[in-house]
Amino acid sequence: MKKARIIISILLTMSSILSASAAVRGQLYAGAAKEDITPDVKDLPNTSYGILDHCYTRAISFTNGDTKAAFISFDAGMINARLVEEINRRAAAELGIAEGNIMYNWTHTHSGSTVKQEELVERTWKALKQADANLVPAKVGYGSGVSYLNVKRDLFDPERGTWWEGPDYDGKSDKTVAVIYFESLEGKPIATYFNYAMHAVISGNLDMVSGDFPGAASRYIESRYGDDFVAVCAVGAAGDQNPLYFQQTFDLRDIRIADYAKRGEDISNKMPPGGQGMDRSNPEVARLMNEQKMMVESYGQLLGEEVKYVIMMMRHFETDVTISCLHKQLSCPGRRQTNGGGRAGYAGEYEDAPDAIIDLHLTMIDDIPVVGTSGEPYNPIAVRLKKESPYSRTMLTMLCQGAFTGYIPDDESYGAQSFEVLGSRFKQGYAESAIVNGALDLIHEATHN
Repeated sequence: MKKARIIISILLTMSSILSASAAVRGQLYAGAAKEDITPDVKDLPNTSYGILDHCYTRAISFTNGDTKAAFISFDAGMINARLVEEINRRAAAELGIAEGNIMYNWTHTHSGSTVKQEELVERTWKALKQADANLVPAKVGYGSGVSYLNVKRDLFDPERGTWWEGPDYDGKSDKTVAVIYFESLEGKPIATYFNYAMHAVISGNLDMVSGDFPGAASRYIESRYGDDFVAVCAVGAAGDQNPLYFQQTFDLRDIRIADYAKRGEDISNKMPPGGQGMDRSNPEVARLMNEQKMMVESYGQLLGEEVKYVIMMMRHFETDVTISCLHKQLSCPGRRQTNGGGRAGYAGEYEDAPDAIIDLHLTMIDDIPVVGTSGEPYNPIAVRLKKESPYSRTMLTMLCQGAFTGYIPDDESYGAQSFEVLGSRFKQGYAESAIVNGALDLIHEATHN
């Protein structure tokens, strides 16, 4: 009962809503644009092996004549608070997009690299401003499909007798591909916003700039619908989800462990240190890395095909819509690990720490609630939210704007001695319910205003 009272107290003391719009229905307008944000080769660090594929920022602007909002994505790794602040300021002043009405999504590619800060802001602003200039009367549809590309990545290996980052084929893993699609009233494709839960880590060993599978999927979809079509990838709750076929947890992992062991360092249960520790003149390493390059494109094509199929099968579209954009900040009891340093397979020791913060955002178009979190929630949290939401089209995305507080395990996963759980800043029993109940509160506010 004490824990229940604490949870209730947490939810009652959440920050007030920063941005809210009355549910006014009106004709939908939508526009989209993208900009290349890949750095020049000369600006790459000495440890880089070049550019595998280009990274982009993508923007979808939409309004119903009463409320204007936008989706912005980046083929990049982490939240950029300075960029969000500057784009929000300009968007409010020049485009009439109220602060809090832009949903930012970082695809969390582990190989992402962008132009420097000032130039990144300018290119992001250019994409959003062009998307807004491209607004035309539009209609919106929603659909969902399935893809079996992801797998739970917290694995207890009885042969090794410990936990490690490997494919748990029996683990919980939501295979849903959720798709929002915008087209003009004449049927001209404008943009899509698609959601799938999987870490963008396929190209992580290569030490090359890459948008990984989200970038490959977006490019593949865009090639189908034309140069001015924009496909925004919003990675779902992938805190515990990896690509199914991932050499970092197989051959390349073993090669790296052996290379480090020769130096007297055991990294068998630590977070893999990128592409370090591998002899690239080794023909086997070169072959495996080349496979990973091909795998990026393969994953992008397969996920892109499912998105295209979902769009093709859409039959119902809305032209007059409501748009609501809301925000809450959640505070949960925090902890700090005092041993291990991210090493998996060993019991964690902890001390109390300041509260851990989660920013929650809602962009709701009619009966399509898109909920964004600022951390990396585990997949079962999204599954529970979708189950408890009154709207079947609910989706949860991660690494949106706000406080980045790392991995957010679901309650059940705290028994695993995986690096994500051991290093989490959240005490067990709070964050899962805070996210689900907080999101449900936002949805209720948006629909009962």
